[in-house]
Amino acid sequence: MRIAVYSGSFDPLHIGHQAIMEYLTRQSGFDWVYLVISPQNPFKDPSKALSAESRYRAAIEAVRRHPELHVWVDDIELGMEPPHYTIRTLDALKQREPGNEFTLVMGADNLERLLQWREPERLLTEYGIAVYPREGYDYRQIKDGILKQVPGSRIELLNAPEVNISSTRIREGLSAGLDMSGWMM
Repeated sequence: MRIAVYSGSFDPLHIGHQAIMEYLTRQSGFDWVYLVISPQNPFKDPSKALSAESRYRAAIEAVRRHPELHVWVDDIELGMEPPHYTIRTLDALKQREPGNEFTLVMGADNLERLLQWREPERLLTEYGIAVYPREGYDYRQIKDGILKQVPGSRIELLNAPEVNISSTRIREGLSAGLDMSGWMM
């Protein structure tokens, strides 16, 4: 099976995440999306995040409300020893399910920083990346730059919808006492 590995903090899951998962399972040829809850994003402040276990449980509940999607909430990183590098997660998934083909899913904002990640060449050539658009990022140009540096990279640009909402905006709205339920998954 072809599996899209969509990992992140998901603090909280929102309609932008849902739109990406819908696109992946209905229009991109992936059989399943594995929503991998990251214990701690190294680029984010840990004091501002719900615990990984709370985010995992919330993700299960959100996905349960959408049985039409082929999404599995995966806790593989919650049981792994830190540091939580994406390449280690993909390797662990491949070891657990050797018959499946795994592709990492990310936004264009993360693609721009990908060469700073652990073992980016392996991510790009062994697993491949499926990239969805993000406002303010030219993912075609970013892809071209990466291909010059890492020939043989497998980068699929998704024509997915762009939903301009972020988990940060939702948390800020909730902190300000605003009703953010319309943005939640």
